[in-house]
Amino acid sequence: MTPSTRSKILSVGCAVPPKILTNKDLEKILDTSDEWIVKRTGIKQRHIVGKDETIHTYDLGAQAAKEALVKAGLTKDDIDGIICATFTPDYFFPSTACKIQAALGCMNAFAFDVSAACSGFVYALSVAHAMIVAGSCKTVLVVGAEIASKTLDWTDRSTSILFGDGAGAVVLQATQEQGKGIFSTYLKSDGSLGDILYLPAWGEKRFMKMNGNEVYKHAVRMMGEAIRICLSRAGLEIEQIDLLIPHQANMRIIQAISAHLKVPMDKIICNMDRFSNTGSASIPLALQDAWSAGRIKDGALVVFVALGGGLATGSVAVRF
Repeated sequence: MTPSTRSKILSVGCAVPPKILTNKDLEKILDTSDEWIVKRTGIKQRHIVGKDETIHTYDLGAQAAKEALVKAGLTKDDIDGIICATFTPDYFFPSTACKIQAALGCMNAFAFDVSAACSGFVYALSVAHAMIVAGSCKTVLVVGAEIASKTLDWTDRSTSILFGDGAGAVVLQATQEQGKGIFSTYLKSDGSLGDILYLPAWGEKRFMKMNGNEVYKHAVRMMGEAIRICLSRAGLEIEQIDLLIPHQANMRIIQAISAHLKVPMDKIICNMDRFSNTGSASIPLALQDAWSAGRIKDGALVVFVALGGGLATGSVAVRF
């Protein structure tokens, strides 16, 4: 019997703009404090594109993707496709993925964007995995890139303290190596909850709006469900998780998921203290932290999970 094809994450690359905005900086423009922000979110600082800087979402995405390519030992000609998750594209079209393609010179690749807000990376990874398993491509760059700072009302304390800018990318490649690669994915959306977290496309005030209490309530429930179902599809149990890498939305949400699923916090990767919520970039940014710290070991079962506006949630179980 021919071994079945899975997709395997070969590498990860990341990029953030150089400007750092600390909680102390926010104290100067908002009715808030470092203590208040840290206690409620776990965030201490975030990277943002400065008003005087010309940095595009596709610039960050291309930088992250280039680093991932180098780490994987591949060239631009090895890439069959680029899928970019973003809710902060530079243009309605061309897609951010097409701009990344042009920047990298990956002229053999198809390129398109996925829009699932902060769940975008999980959705894009799931799509790339399905395309590889179907045999339509072999090697795909999956990118999450955001300049969330340009969507914020900087007089609104409820949103402006939470978000930062950045990008992350992984190289996903077909493999027939048994016991390795993506084992299962799970995606679910609930459009009836779309009005608790949204970003208008038109109008004078195109700022992100969020009902934080409602998002918290549904995030814990929906992300927990996504993890359980994703593992069940792979015939795995929560106790078998070596690392959980959640979307870096809020430390209180992550702590609640830890308690809900009984996954110890020492198995959960958190870096929102340094990067805040970077939307679709947050999971690859956290994956790079884990990989750099030597925590992505051979045979490790790692679960990604996210929730974003839509509401859209999803999870991916991968064996490294």
